Amino acid sequence: MMHDPLANTLSAIKNAENRGKSELQVTPSSKVIKAILDILKKEKYIENYKYVENNRGGILQIKLTGHINNVGAIKPRYPVRVEELEKFENRYLPSRNFGRLILSTSKGIMNHIEAREKNLGGVLLAYVY
Repeated sequence: MMHDPLANTLSAIKNAENRGKSELQVTPSSKVIKAILDILKKEKYIENYKYVENNRGGILQIKLTGHINNVGAIKPRYPVRVEELEKFENRYLPSRNFGRLILSTSKGIMNHIEAREKNLGGVLLAYVY
């Protein structure tokens, strides 16, 4: 039984990057995982991903670029206000303007820079750098 598909997906991406693989397949998928992969694609951490339906939760085929140093899920999922974002940046990211925190806000899933621009807080989901 899988308890946290998001953490398993991000761990699989990290392990594949460390091994030097160019692509991997993860299962199951969800809307949250796809939204996070969209952010990773937009920020150029992954090249692309494709969803394949198999009537068991689906398979995500992810093409890697080799630009990820570390990626992971944040547990517990802290609720955070805009004013508190810097504290969590210091905790999870190695330096300023290097890496992204990914949060779930009332306006959708976005990185911490977009959330700060839109003056939105939310729940921390993951980090990547």
